[in-house]
Amino acid sequence: MFGMKKQAGSGNIGEQVGTIIGSDTSFKGSITSQGTIRIDGQHEGDLTIAGDLVIGERGQLQSQIKARSILVAGMISGNIEATDKLELMPTAKVYGDIKVGTLTINEGAVFRGACQMLKEVPSTENE
Repeated sequence: MFGMKKQAGSGNIGEQVGTIIGSDTSFKGSITSQGTIRIDGQHEGDLTIAGDLVIGERGQLQSQIKARSILVAGMISGNIEATDKLELMPTAKVYGDIKVGTLTINEGAVFRGACQMLKEVPSTENE
């Protein structure tokens, strides 16, 4: 019974955050992580994350980002590569090109740039 509850939410982005950069923190430089990171402050530099990335509403990034899944509620200026999923919340602002497996843009979000889908969708038309 306890195991079922744990498994039910296992697909959520940022479920177990290992590192938090708070809203009063500003950081310049490269960050590399195997786990999940949440940024509510400011960051300038490269982000390479094997896990997930969560950008809070107050988060402001000038970064080149590579991560498995990314949830954006703040602002990103720079290119993004999400091998699995990128979700832009209504407060998100993204200025840069993106490469994604799956893309969700909620109403109210701003996205300016080019988008490349990494997953191929099989054709349903007969040739």
